[in-house]
Amino acid sequence: MIAVELKGISKHYSIYDRPVDRLKEILWRNTRCFHKEFWALKDIDLTFEFGTTTALLGPNGSGKSTMLQIIANVLQPTDGTVTINGRLTAILELGAGFQPDYTGRENVLLNGMILGIPKEEMLKKMEEIADFAEIGDFFDQPVKTYSSGMTVRLAFASAISVDPQVLLVDEALAVGDHRFQQKCVSKIEQMQQAGKTIIFVSHDIPAVERFCDKAVLLNGGQIVAAGNSTDVIPQFKQMMEEGTVAPKIISQATAS
Repeated sequence: MIAVELKGISKHYSIYDRPVDRLKEILWRNTRCFHKEFWALKDIDLTFEFGTTTALLGPNGSGKSTMLQIIANVLQPTDGTVTINGRLTAILELGAGFQPDYTGRENVLLNGMILGIPKEEMLKKMEEIADFAEIGDFFDQPVKTYSSGMTVRLAFASAISVDPQVLLVDEALAVGDHRFQQKCVSKIEQMQQAGKTIIFVSHDIPAVERFCDKAVLLNGGQIVAAGNSTDVIPQFKQMMEEGTVAPKIISQATAS
């Protein structure tokens, strides 16, 4: 059964050499172009089945985090559709989704509201979340006062507390002290045993080999390989050893 399905996903950005070029393009009313096109993702068709743990691999700039953000509905694709079956939570780039002037407790309640979880249910989970995060009195202080480690502790504790069917993780396990990392690893193993779907971006090959049964290799916003992690990881290693970098999918735009 499919947990996440991507059909024809593309993400386009207009790149301007100078801020004034954006104004020029408006004034010329599309008769002249002053931008180049950059496709962070191009024509992605991909499915993630329930109960699988999949790593998104690739060099920097290959589109991994963009794909994760589109699945999480943080970014909207230029083209294509995303279908999610079940409750999804995400731990994206450090602090993403947190309101810096809100306390940790207030941010937890806000995240619950965004997911459609009743306030009463989140309040019942609050002490469990605080215990897992282990940030002490800072739980009731504004997030803008947190260190990077405290922020990821809160993000992880908040995400796993709502019993998601799909969990997205973007390098979050690389932040924080060793003991907390091991605590997160143990929780991920519990989620795997419970049949959850996990998709995560990581450059940590030992972690990918340990946790992932599936992997997707991206380069230049396109899929290079997808399948069993034992087949895809060697291709990623070879790519990195050869110094392969994501090509710039940038071309001069034409006026419409």
